[in-house]
Amino acid sequence: MNVKIEESWKKVLESEFSKPYFTGLTDFVKKEYQEQVVYPKGSEIFNAFRHCPLEKVKVVILGQDPYHGPGQAHGLSFSVREGIPFPPSLLNIFKEINRDLDQSMPSHGDLTRWADQGVLLLNATLTVRVHQAGSHQQKGWEQFTDAVIQQIDKEKNNVVFMLWGAYAQKKAAFISDNKHLKLHAPHPSPLSAHRGFLGCGHFSKANAYLREKGLEEIKW
Repeated sequence: MNVKIEESWKKVLESEFSKPYFTGLTDFVKKEYQEQVVYPKGSEIFNAFRHCPLEKVKVVILGQDPYHGPGQAHGLSFSVREGIPFPPSLLNIFKEINRDLDQSMPSHGDLTRWADQGVLLLNATLTVRVHQAGSHQQKGWEQFTDAVIQQIDKEKNNVVFMLWGAYAQKKAAFISDNKHLKLHAPHPSPLSAHRGFLGCGHFSKANAYLREKGLEEIKW
Protein backbone atom coordinates (compact mmCIF):
# COMPACT_ATOMS: atom_id res chain seq x y z
CA MET A 1 0.00 0.00 0.00
CA ASN A 2 1.41 3.42 -0.95
CA VAL A 3 0.86 5.59 2.11
CA LYS A 4 1.81 9.25 1.63
CA ILE A 5 4.02 9.80 4.66
CA GLU A 6 7.41 11.47 5.04
CA GLU A 7 10.19 9.29 3.61
CA SER A 8 12.20 8.56 6.78
CA TRP A 9 9.03 7.38 8.50
CA LYS A 10 7.92 5.39 5.46
CA LYS A 11 11.20 3.48 5.57
CA VAL A 12 10.78 2.24 9.17
CA LEU A 13 6.97 1.81 9.05
CA GLU A 14 6.71 0.10 5.64
CA SER A 15 5.90 -3.27 7.20
CA GLU A 16 2.89 -1.79 9.06
CA PHE A 17 1.24 -0.67 5.82
CA SER A 18 0.92 -4.22 4.51
CA LYS A 19 -0.59 -5.68 7.71
CA PRO A 20 -4.28 -6.66 7.67
CA TYR A 21 -5.18 -4.17 10.43
CA PHE A 22 -3.84 -1.25 8.37
CA THR A 23 -5.77 -2.34 5.27
CA GLY A 24 -8.94 -2.43 7.41
CA LEU A 25 -8.10 0.96 8.92
CA THR A 26 -7.55 2.50 5.49
CA ASP A 27 -10.91 1.19 4.24
CA PHE A 28 -12.67 2.53 7.35
CA VAL A 29 -11.05 5.97 7.13
CA LYS A 30 -11.76 6.36 3.39
CA LYS A 31 -15.42 5.48 3.95
CA GLU A 32 -15.68 7.94 6.86
CA TYR A 33 -14.26 10.80 4.78
CA GLN A 34 -16.79 10.01 2.03
CA GLU A 35 -19.82 9.79 4.32
CA GLN A 36 -19.07 11.98 7.38
CA VAL A 37 -17.37 15.23 8.35
CA VAL A 38 -13.94 14.08 9.58
CA TYR A 39 -10.95 16.01 10.95
CA PRO A 40 -8.22 16.83 10.13
CA LYS A 41 -8.31 17.27 6.33
CA GLY A 42 -7.14 14.13 4.57
CA SER A 43 -3.96 15.85 3.41
CA GLU A 44 -3.09 16.69 7.05
CA ILE A 45 -3.51 13.26 8.67
CA PHE A 46 0.27 12.69 8.70
CA ASN A 47 1.22 16.34 9.33
CA ALA A 48 3.18 15.50 12.50
CA PHE A 49 5.47 13.22 10.48
CA ARG A 50 5.88 15.73 7.66
CA HIS A 51 7.13 18.45 9.97
CA CYS A 52 9.23 16.16 12.17
CA PRO A 53 11.18 13.47 10.24
CA LEU A 54 12.48 10.57 12.29
CA GLU A 55 16.07 11.82 12.35
CA LYS A 56 14.90 15.16 13.86
CA VAL A 57 12.83 13.74 16.74
CA LYS A 58 13.99 15.11 20.12
CA VAL A 59 10.71 15.29 22.05
CA VAL A 60 7.46 13.33 21.73
CA ILE A 61 4.19 14.76 23.09
CA LEU A 62 1.37 12.23 23.00
CA GLY A 63 -2.27 13.22 22.63
CA GLN A 64 -5.31 11.00 22.31
CA ASP A 65 -7.73 12.25 19.60
CA PRO A 66 -7.55 15.18 17.20
CA TYR A 67 -9.76 18.12 18.19
CA HIS A 68 -13.27 17.49 16.86
CA GLY A 69 -14.50 21.07 16.47
CA PRO A 70 -14.59 22.85 13.08
CA GLY A 71 -11.28 24.39 11.99
CA GLN A 72 -9.25 23.16 14.96
CA ALA A 73 -7.34 19.96 14.11
CA HIS A 74 -4.51 20.08 11.58
CA GLY A 75 -2.56 16.92 12.31
CA LEU A 76 -0.47 18.01 15.32
CA SER A 77 -1.51 16.96 18.83
CA PHE A 78 -2.76 19.85 21.04
CA SER A 79 -2.19 22.36 18.20
CA VAL A 80 -4.79 24.59 16.50
CA ARG A 81 -4.50 26.80 13.45
CA GLU A 82 -3.70 30.47 13.81
CA GLY A 83 -6.84 32.48 14.53
CA ILE A 84 -8.59 29.64 16.40
CA PRO A 85 -9.17 30.24 20.15
CA PHE A 86 -6.97 28.14 22.47
CA PRO A 87 -8.75 24.94 23.58
CA PRO A 88 -8.61 24.52 27.38
CA SER A 89 -5.80 21.90 27.37
CA LEU A 90 -3.61 24.04 25.13
CA LEU A 91 -4.26 27.08 27.31
CA ASN A 92 -3.01 25.11 30.32
CA ILE A 93 0.09 24.03 28.38
CA PHE A 94 0.87 27.68 27.68
CA LYS A 95 0.18 28.59 31.32
CA GLU A 96 2.71 25.99 32.43
CA ILE A 97 5.31 27.21 29.91
CA ASN A 98 4.72 30.74 31.21
CA ARG A 99 5.22 29.56 34.83
CA ASP A 100 8.13 27.18 34.05
CA LEU A 101 10.14 29.33 31.64
CA ASP A 102 8.78 32.81 32.33
CA GLN A 103 7.62 33.17 28.73
CA SER A 104 4.71 35.33 27.69
CA MET A 105 1.56 33.81 26.20
CA PRO A 106 1.91 33.26 22.42
CA SER A 107 -0.40 35.07 20.01
CA HIS A 108 -1.71 31.83 18.46
CA GLY A 109 -1.91 28.09 19.14
CA ASP A 110 -0.26 26.72 15.99
CA LEU A 111 2.53 24.45 17.30
CA THR A 112 4.14 23.89 13.89
CA ARG A 113 7.07 25.91 15.26
CA TRP A 114 7.65 23.12 17.82
CA ALA A 115 7.28 20.34 15.24
CA ASP A 116 9.85 21.97 12.97
CA GLN A 117 12.36 21.91 15.85
CA GLY A 118 11.98 18.18 16.47
CA VAL A 119 8.87 17.85 18.65
CA LEU A 120 6.70 14.99 17.37
CA LEU A 121 3.12 16.02 18.22
CA LEU A 122 1.51 12.60 17.93
CA ASN A 123 -2.10 11.68 18.62
CA ALA A 124 -2.81 8.00 19.33
CA THR A 125 -5.76 8.25 16.92
CA LEU A 126 -5.12 10.37 13.84
CA THR A 127 -8.71 11.06 12.69
CA VAL A 128 -12.08 11.83 14.31
CA ARG A 129 -15.68 12.64 13.33
CA VAL A 130 -16.92 16.18 13.89
CA HIS A 131 -18.21 16.66 17.47
CA GLN A 132 -17.67 12.96 18.32
CA ALA A 133 -14.63 12.50 20.55
CA GLY A 134 -13.25 8.96 20.38
CA SER A 135 -15.26 8.07 17.27
CA HIS A 136 -12.22 6.64 15.44
CA GLN A 137 -10.70 4.83 18.41
CA GLN A 138 -10.19 1.04 18.27
CA LYS A 139 -10.15 1.01 14.45
CA GLY A 140 -6.40 0.41 14.08
CA TRP A 141 -4.83 3.82 14.59
CA GLU A 142 -3.59 2.90 18.08
CA GLN A 143 -1.74 -0.13 16.72
CA PHE A 144 -0.09 2.10 14.11
CA THR A 145 0.94 4.83 16.55
CA ASP A 146 2.22 2.21 19.02
CA ALA A 147 4.47 1.01 16.18
CA VAL A 148 5.65 4.62 15.69
CA ILE A 149 6.69 4.84 19.36
CA GLN A 150 8.44 1.46 19.15
CA GLN A 151 10.40 2.62 16.10
CA ILE A 152 11.48 5.83 17.85
CA ASP A 153 12.64 3.74 20.80
CA LYS A 154 14.56 1.38 18.51
CA GLU A 155 16.11 3.93 16.14
CA LYS A 156 16.84 6.86 18.46
CA ASN A 157 18.60 7.72 21.72
CA ASN A 158 18.02 10.57 24.18
CA VAL A 159 14.42 11.40 23.24
CA VAL A 160 12.18 13.12 25.81
CA PHE A 161 8.70 11.57 26.06
CA MET A 162 6.10 13.81 27.72
CA LEU A 163 3.42 11.42 28.95
CA TRP A 164 0.41 13.41 30.16
CA GLY A 165 -2.50 11.47 31.62
CA ALA A 166 -3.18 7.76 32.07
CA TYR A 167 -3.75 7.09 28.38
CA ALA A 168 -0.35 8.43 27.31
CA GLN A 169 1.37 6.83 30.28
CA LYS A 170 0.36 3.36 29.10
CA LYS A 171 2.74 3.92 26.17
CA ALA A 172 5.68 4.04 28.61
CA ALA A 173 5.85 0.24 28.29
CA PHE A 174 7.24 0.68 24.75
CA ILE A 175 10.01 3.07 25.82
CA SER A 176 13.42 1.95 27.12
CA ASP A 177 14.34 3.48 30.48
CA ASN A 178 18.06 3.44 29.73
CA LYS A 179 17.85 5.25 26.37
CA HIS A 180 15.29 8.03 26.86
CA LEU A 181 13.73 10.41 29.38
CA LYS A 182 10.11 9.74 30.34
CA LEU A 183 8.27 12.62 32.03
CA HIS A 184 4.90 11.80 33.67
CA ALA A 185 2.19 14.27 34.66
CA PRO A 186 -1.62 14.48 34.77
CA HIS A 187 -3.31 15.55 31.54
CA PRO A 188 -3.46 19.33 30.89
CA SER A 189 -7.26 19.15 30.61
CA PRO A 190 -9.08 21.47 33.08
CA LEU A 191 -10.42 18.29 34.74
CA SER A 192 -6.94 17.21 35.86
CA ALA A 193 -4.37 19.98 35.23
CA HIS A 194 -4.56 21.23 38.83
CA ARG A 195 -3.56 17.74 40.08
CA GLY A 196 0.04 18.20 38.97
CA PHE A 197 0.28 19.23 35.33
CA LEU A 198 0.45 22.87 36.37
CA GLY A 199 3.78 22.92 38.14
CA CYS A 200 5.26 19.83 36.44
CA GLY A 201 8.19 21.75 34.92
CA HIS A 202 8.38 19.43 31.92
CA PHE A 203 9.52 22.10 29.49
CA SER A 204 12.57 23.16 31.49
CA LYS A 205 13.31 19.50 32.36
CA ALA A 206 13.22 18.55 28.67
CA ASN A 207 15.61 21.36 27.75
CA ALA A 208 17.98 20.51 30.61
CA TYR A 209 18.12 16.90 29.42
CA LEU A 210 18.70 17.88 25.77
CA ARG A 211 21.42 20.29 26.84
CA GLU A 212 23.08 17.58 28.94
CA LYS A 213 23.08 15.26 25.89
CA GLY A 214 24.65 17.93 23.67
CA LEU A 215 21.43 18.55 21.73
CA GLU A 216 19.86 21.89 20.86
CA GLU A 217 17.11 22.97 23.23
CA ILE A 218 13.53 23.55 22.07
CA LYS A 219 12.34 27.15 21.85
CA TRP A 220 8.98 26.62 23.51
